[in-house]
Amino acid sequence: MEQQLDQRKSAILRRVVEEHIETAQPVGSAHVVQDPKIDVSPATVRADMAALEREGYLTHPHTSAGRIPTEKGYRYFVDHIADPTNLDPGRQDQVTSFFAHAQGELERILRDTSRLLSELTDHAAVVVAPAHEQLTVRSCLLTELDAGVALLVVVLSNGAVDKHVLRNEGATGAQLEHATEELRARLVGRRLGTSAPVTTTGDATVDRLLEEAHRALGATEHSAGHPDEVFVGGTARVAAQLGAVETVREVLAILEQSFVVVSLLRSVLGQSQGVAIGSETGLTSLADCSLVVAPYRVSDEVVGTIGVLGPTRMNYPQALAAVAVVGQQLSDRLVGG
Repeated sequence: MEQQLDQRKSAILRRVVEEHIETAQPVGSAHVVQDPKIDVSPATVRADMAALEREGYLTHPHTSAGRIPTEKGYRYFVDHIADPTNLDPGRQDQVTSFFAHAQGELERILRDTSRLLSELTDHAAVVVAPAHEQLTVRSCLLTELDAGVALLVVVLSNGAVDKHVLRNEGATGAQLEHATEELRARLVGRRLGTSAPVTTTGDATVDRLLEEAHRALGATEHSAGHPDEVFVGGTARVAAQLGAVETVREVLAILEQSFVVVSLLRSVLGQSQGVAIGSETGLTSLADCSLVVAPYRVSDEVVGTIGVLGPTRMNYPQALAAVAVVGQQLSDRLVGG
């Protein structure tokens, strides 16, 4: 069972974490006693800081008299101390304006979203694209392409267009229109690959077209497809925040491996508050880093993840607020088109 700190030790730990996040320097008792919420003597603060160090929440680098949080200290801060926060009005306006003007194909929107999230947090940002079949169908159309050939056009919620060539065994224009209406009734508003069951229309030619269409869409759904696409923004920011050159090199190498990034973000989603601190990432190369992750959705289904990667001394409340707001706005953008 995780030890629960008393109110005074929690206040001292909060002060140390927040001061270290702001300054990147070890925090001494002289700074802690300046907090009006900690109304005790410097000697008592020193004793409590020593106790927090023995209990694994703080440590002190080298011979410094000040202390810095450990992974355990950051985890306790995130889970028990940090107050939920909203983005400040300036950042909120930045997000609202971005999504109000976001245009173009999904790839461009996601790449720009990673840059936005990096600007909001001053960390590296990662956006994992949704799998193609997880997007909803906005519209569809069957039209004659050539003698004996029809073209199925499916417009997805992200603006992408799927095209499939089908056999057309003598269908008239009216039958193509009939088949189009049937497809719209079964596909529009649903995720690709989750259409309503095929039922007979009473017209054998229309039924054959519908079967061809569902077969084509089913092949798309079950094909091997492409690996998850990952968009990374702000790598220079995280490089500037990590001291050791070798650490920077290893972190940047991880960000270049899409499979590793996708697996990492998905695993962090299952952790407390979507936060992984240091060794909690499971990668030794990220021992000095933390990840804050949130999902984004289409029709209440999680289709992708976004996250920020920074040093363990990141501003966790701000990072949590940023990924939550951007994740929700991105969800709304994909659903609304």
